[in-house]
Amino acid sequence: MGSEVIIMPIIIGSIFGIFYLYFSTRNRERLALIEKGADASIFGKGQEHTAPIWKVLILNIALLLMGIGSGIFIAMLLETYTTIDEGAIYPACIFLMAGLALFAGFKMTKQLDK
Repeated sequence: MGSEVIIMPIIIGSIFGIFYLYFSTRNRERLALIEKGADASIFGKGQEHTAPIWKVLILNIALLLMGIGSGIFIAMLLETYTTIDEGAIYPACIFLMAGLALFAGFKMTKQLDK
């Protein structure tokens, strides 16, 4: 019973710590560059030609779900027509096809940014 009380503050504190370090370090780097006379336009560089995040998210979720579905289908075919153990083939096919789908999503996202 007492471990739940300890674990939640640790998780929340870790997440807060990561965000705090990220934003404070980024702020310090920007202030140091501005003090040295660097132009403020360098902070927005590389953001003008990217695809909207909702397109990338929908593309990756759709490909992931298609990969999971095809992994289940391939595992079912392998189970039916081979003597491979069904306990091992389903997770293997699902993870393999989901990984391939996410890799394809990564490649398609790179093309979408062009």
